[in-house]
Amino acid sequence: MADGFAFQVRTRCGKARRGVINTPHGNIDTPAFMPIGTRAAVKGLTPAQIAETGTQIVLANTYHLMLRPGTEVVERLGGLQRLMAWDRPVLTDSGGYQVFSLAELRKINDEGVEFRSHIDGATLRLSPESSIAAQNQLGADIIMAFDECPPLPAEPEVLDEAVRRTIRWARRCRIAHRRTDQALYGIVQGGLDLDLRRQCLEQLVEAGFDGYAIGGLSVGEPREAMWSLLADFVDELPAEQPRYLMGVGTPRDLVEAVSTGVDQFDCVLPTRNGRKGYVFTSRGTLRMRNARHRESDAPLDSACDCYTCRRFSRGYLRHLFMSGEVLGATLVSLHNITFYQSLMRQMRAAIDAGEFETWRASFPAGGGSSPSEDES
Repeated sequence: MADGFAFQVRTRCGKARRGVINTPHGNIDTPAFMPIGTRAAVKGLTPAQIAETGTQIVLANTYHLMLRPGTEVVERLGGLQRLMAWDRPVLTDSGGYQVFSLAELRKINDEGVEFRSHIDGATLRLSPESSIAAQNQLGADIIMAFDECPPLPAEPEVLDEAVRRTIRWARRCRIAHRRTDQALYGIVQGGLDLDLRRQCLEQLVEAGFDGYAIGGLSVGEPREAMWSLLADFVDELPAEQPRYLMGVGTPRDLVEAVSTGVDQFDCVLPTRNGRKGYVFTSRGTLRMRNARHRESDAPLDSACDCYTCRRFSRGYLRHLFMSGEVLGATLVSLHNITFYQSLMRQMRAAIDAGEFETWRASFPAGGGSSPSEDES
């Protein structure tokens, strides 16, 4: 176990877990949602605004930071927290997701991955060893093993190869990891094949990690298939360590995943959709460009007390988007992250009260996942 890192499950309700992760930069209440700060910035928001949403940890991406400004630069400037002026925990992805998302720009073999930079076409080689070395330089509290994330659906031989490579790379990551103040998580691959997932997990547990992530979901499969896989598999992850579902998802996805025992999440939806004027609310979703909001004096969500909902009307926010004012993207992103963090607090409270399944059954059919009230 890394120095200054610990995890305790404080309450259970069915399979759902309420806990806390201790890190050198502070504690993280779980279940926890991590906004995405790919290039050491959550787009359009200041660290103070992010903290105001109740966020306790953010995610940054190793691949993108290796390209700009360079991990050596980040290290010389004092590490990610000092660079970002964010004095709370940070998790860095290994660059493994880019093996999936930048498939047309990379070549892969057992040694690692060769990328053609999407910025200038320069060659970037990423291996388990170089990914870990870069993350050691970045200085995040939690770092991830380098893995291969195949798309879904995928042929069985593709999944087999990705699992085999992920296991080998994870072992190399474990050996390469040099800092004792950073927790290292292993990533379980295997698509929707439960047996492959179990094989991968068995090998990762044997290698020994501080936490375990489920990768390779929300990459093309039906969401119901993802929920089914989680219901069958999450409880097999080590009970005494954090369980992290990568890249997921909608509010309904988070609720379903928490019901299976997942502790950590990250997703681009609150900010990416916020920049497009797509709003998550307690009654469903809104699209701010819809003409129905033109003269509305209502807040985005009457159940929300974020800065945006306290101060601004739907009519004004629509005006910002229609006028191309970047303030609109900032205000809706701020609201969306607040909505997600409020959702996590509600789930933690329901678990503490022993009422999670009752709460889950009453979760609105909208909840950010159904057709929006603009479309109903």
